[in-house]
Amino acid sequence: MNNLVIDIGNSTLKLAIFQDRELVQRLALQEIKLDQLQKLIEEYAVKYSILCSVNQETEEITTFLQTNTEYLRFTASTALPLINKYQSPETLGLDRLAGLMGARRVFPAKAVLVIDAGTCITYDLMDAQEVYEGGSISPGLNMRLKALHHFTGRLPLLDLDPEFGNLIGRNTRESILSGVINGCLAEVEGFIQKYQHLHTSLQVLLCGGDSRFFDTRLKNSIFANCISCEPDLVLIGLNEIIHHQHD
Repeated sequence: MNNLVIDIGNSTLKLAIFQDRELVQRLALQEIKLDQLQKLIEEYAVKYSILCSVNQETEEITTFLQTNTEYLRFTASTALPLINKYQSPETLGLDRLAGLMGARRVFPAKAVLVIDAGTCITYDLMDAQEVYEGGSISPGLNMRLKALHHFTGRLPLLDLDPEFGNLIGRNTRESILSGVINGCLAEVEGFIQKYQHLHTSLQVLLCGGDSRFFDTRLKNSIFANCISCEPDLVLIGLNEIIHHQHD
């Protein structure tokens, strides 16, 4: 059972081929070209496909997938093996749902906090009985850097420096990086600690474009034993949705 899964985020576009549950091909792209999709479908004899997009029009891509594969349209009403208690499921990001399905695969029958660190940082909790109550959304690292520049008169626009680790900033650049990086870390650690009060055996799964950045720092904290990093969690979850529909 060869599956094609596509995840179109706010700032990244990822495509993967799964043979059953093994990820055998992964691509990070600027855009999707139909001739490229055609080659992948033919090369891997793809049968099923699924797409998750948070903000882009995908009519041309979905029409192509419907024509060339057995396409699963993923929506808020797609049947999933989760109890979703979100009060407005139609407004819940599909990438967040896919991440929960990925967490279910990685840590079955465990309480899991999924932290997706990308354009935004999202926090989603699923308990050991696979009940999803909801979560939180906050600005991501680069969004905070851009906001400081945009909403002030004199602060410069900085790129994230992955090597920066100072607590005390001794100039404007260092002060901005310290505030954004240490502020984000304190936020993440605070959320983990609060959720651990609810579930003492909590597993934490990091995913998203900045997941490695946080993983490196959190592995040096008191939370090291419960932290795992799976940058492709959403892709894994999308593949799990196909399996749930067709197994």
